[in-house]
Amino acid sequence: MPTSDYDPACLPDLLPLYYRRLFPFSQYYRWLTYGGVSKSYFQNREFSFTLKDDIYVRYQSFSTQNELEKEIQKMNPYKIDIGAVYSHRPSQHNTVKSGAFQALEKELVFDIDMTDYDDVRSCCSAADICSKCWTLMTIAIRILDRALREDFGFQHLLWVYSGRRGVHCWVCDEAARKLSVTARSAVAEYLSLVKGGEETVRKVVLSDPIHPFISQSLGVVENYFNKYAIVDQELLASKESVDRVLSLLPEDVRKELLVHYQNEKNPVNRWGILTDLVNQKREMSSKKGGYFEKEIMLQYCYPRLDVNVSKGVNHLLKSPFSIHPKTGRVSVPIDVRNVDKFNPFEVPTISLLCEELDKSRADEEEDGIKNNETQSAERRKIRDYKRTSLAKYIKLFDQFLDAMAHTRKGEILKKSDLQKEF
Repeated sequence: MPTSDYDPACLPDLLPLYYRRLFPFSQYYRWLTYGGVSKSYFQNREFSFTLKDDIYVRYQSFSTQNELEKEIQKMNPYKIDIGAVYSHRPSQHNTVKSGAFQALEKELVFDIDMTDYDDVRSCCSAADICSKCWTLMTIAIRILDRALREDFGFQHLLWVYSGRRGVHCWVCDEAARKLSVTARSAVAEYLSLVKGGEETVRKVVLSDPIHPFISQSLGVVENYFNKYAIVDQELLASKESVDRVLSLLPEDVRKELLVHYQNEKNPVNRWGILTDLVNQKREMSSKKGGYFEKEIMLQYCYPRLDVNVSKGVNHLLKSPFSIHPKTGRVSVPIDVRNVDKFNPFEVPTISLLCEELDKSRADEEEDGIKNNETQSAERRKIRDYKRTSLAKYIKLFDQFLDAMAHTRKGEILKKSDLQKEF
């Protein structure tokens, strides 16, 4: 459903219905309690709400699911952010002795935003996205998901669409939640390749030998590069894009390519000439390195991380199932197994979901659900979201939670077996 069908002015009217009948509070609470890891774990978690007219309310905390539910339904936030688990209840942070209020744990999180790619995409800029540049998010998910699982051994990664122009990753393993700021920084730095601001021309510099992680990442990029960069972004099609690419190469290579490009105008063939020439020079050179074609591919396609989001334990990040006020889209989980099929423009808007609920109201009244006091609110809610296009995303969230519960169960059994041995 196109965003044009959503009117931001209607958001205050739609949010009460969304939070009352569609928001998956039980799954949400199940996620953030982590199987009852400790009594205070959920109680000491910080939530922040952005209300109408950009009123920002930090240090919200709740004792129970019911308390969280009631407060969200009362305040109808335009946006919900999730913060750290603190040493004390965030709502009482002003009463705690100075310096005693500390962020203890939080999921290891990653934030990838399309605006950080503006120097390498020609189809859109700023907050705009299209199906062509969305490929960058697909590449980012594929590279980071593999690295976090295989290189770091994390299992429970929740990938979420931001609702507008990016993706977030919540690494929920216990080991990830307990990481120090130093360890988080080390992970973020390991995963960062594109370095330097606007003034830096060559943002990726590879040394010899190429690190196995970079080789794996290049394998992902190579699968998408020709279609995404050469065809869709028309890399090497115009003088401007040719100049930009050639600025990343040594002067002798640049001069030779300009001669070749006078006769060859096809961007695919131009890229072929570039890679052949670079490979040829590398083989002839006694110096190590010279992986210029690989550096170009990574500069144009490698994930661009906001490392500050990942480093800080007390950094807040937009909550899954929050609504994006500008687009009206729900911040939904992404199925990593089918990441190439994920289309941000097919993610339901709050207006579509409320329309779908309206259509089901007639059936609801026929069933007598509205007037049946014995029907619990929870069961009614389950029925509600199952009647909308939010259902498949909540199912995905359920599968993620089940996998985490399965791991916890295995760890508990392992511990009890070890105790029996002693």
